[in-house]
Amino acid sequence: MDKPLNSLDRHFHLPHVRRVEADRPLMWLRMGWEDMRSSPAASLGYGALFAVIGYLILAYAARMPYLFTAAISGFFLVGPLMAAGLYEISRRHERGESVSFMDSLRGLQRHGDHLAYYGAFLAFALIGWERLSAILFALFYHETASPDLANFFQDVFLSGHYAQFVVSYLVIGGAIAGLIFALSVVSVPMLMDRDADIATAMMSSARAVGHNLGAMAVWAGLIVALIGIGFATMMIGMVFLLPLVGHATWHAYKELIE
Repeated sequence: MDKPLNSLDRHFHLPHVRRVEADRPLMWLRMGWEDMRSSPAASLGYGALFAVIGYLILAYAARMPYLFTAAISGFFLVGPLMAAGLYEISRRHERGESVSFMDSLRGLQRHGDHLAYYGAFLAFALIGWERLSAILFALFYHETASPDLANFFQDVFLSGHYAQFVVSYLVIGGAIAGLIFALSVVSVPMLMDRDADIATAMMSSARAVGHNLGAMAVWAGLIVALIGIGFATMMIGMVFLLPLVGHATWHAYKELIE
């Protein structure tokens, strides 16, 4: 197993990955909370901005259940890129530099090229997932009309009438989400912090996940739970929870990547 990794190191100069305990994500959240407390205006500004954008997207998709579910799951796919400004806030706070919303935007501008390329990768992933979601609905949901969104989870996910659809949706969606998570969990913070290319950042992220499966499983579960609360509160909770997760992700990167 060491030989392939050493070969990757020689060709891509991958940084060393630290191993952490499975409960370490709880400390990342605590440190993220401290960052948010230190710069509440800038942090909550990002939270409010993306909560509004998320609400508008969900409102647009409300009458199309397949698109609505794809939009919710797609939010998790693009989340790492959306939080780039929050990583910059944490980076500046760590270095004792001035921290404001405008300061974070200047940080995004400095890394605009790499973030744009990474955004293109996520856009392809999101479009692919939206198309797969539509295909799954077409294959397994044979009613003449789409289910009412208010009763969607009861009619489709909880009734037991669409078990094939539910299993297929969760398996395929989970596989895509797991792959994107592995490639992105620390890659965007790394792009914000170092002069690294996208391939190096993504491979470093995948290695960090592979070396810390327990901690990464806990971290993924916490992200899903916290962002899920944000959706359950009609995006109001997202104003606070998205910055918390974003800042915590920065600290995850700093601990995992040497």
